[in-house]
Amino acid sequence: MGRTMRATRSWLALLTAGIALAGCAKHVDTRVAGDDDATLDGIEARLDELRAREQGDDLTCAQQCDVSAKTCATAEELCGLVEQQADRDDLPPRCARAREQCAGAGDGCTRCQAP
Repeated sequence: MGRTMRATRSWLALLTAGIALAGCAKHVDTRVAGDDDATLDGIEARLDELRAREQGDDLTCAQQCDVSAKTCATAEELCGLVEQQADRDDLPPRCARAREQCAGAGDGCTRCQAP
């Protein structure tokens, strides 16, 4: 009977430890670099489209300023994703380029509004 009790206690201890470990909350990062890269590429494609639209000669001042606002919002969206990936040193230049594009678009809006 002594062996049976020890075996039962050992089994019970292992079972308790297993349940405790399984019950512990684990933080698992579900982001995948490829998904983030695809998202960033998509945002950069939108910035390219906005740049092409901005460079068109047929925009009214209101349209130019609308493109500027959209460019800056898109640039900040990109930079927000870049900030979430602080461990990647290849991404900050992409944010810098996007913010430069925002500044250029803002200049275009300001120029058309000047008398």
